[in-house]
Amino acid sequence: MSQTILCDIVSAERTLYSSAVKYIVVPADLGDVGIYPGHAPLLTLLKSGSARLVKEDDSEELLYISGGFMEVQSHRVILLADFAERAGELDEAEALAAKQHAEEHLGSSVNDLDHNRALKELSEAVARLKVIEQNRRTAHFVDKK
Repeated sequence: MSQTILCDIVSAERTLYSSAVKYIVVPADLGDVGIYPGHAPLLTLLKSGSARLVKEDDSEELLYISGGFMEVQSHRVILLADFAERAGELDEAEALAAKQHAEEHLGSSVNDLDHNRALKELSEAVARLKVIEQNRRTAHFVDKK
């Protein structure tokens, strides 16, 4: 059996990753899922959070994804993300502003649709901030080596 699995991560704007990985961990609808070579076929919804790729050379790459779908075959995993960005490209000030904006709208929403939209925006902003912090910790750990 192969020691790697092909991984494609695509958003509407661009292809973020297309290469072999040892494994990938993603935020699926019902919890985090680790995908290794030879994984059983799977189709699942994705939620906002970090996708962690462990490459052939054991280096790691962290990406932020916001919703979408993942298809897994024994030799390939495809993530079709609503939005995706490399962790190092995320703007912390923008994420903090989005969080504040969502919190303000959450307090002033007058109907269920506005309230649900504000909750979704808040959840995505918090997920971005977590990915930024996770990336910061990982970079700090690598620098210490």
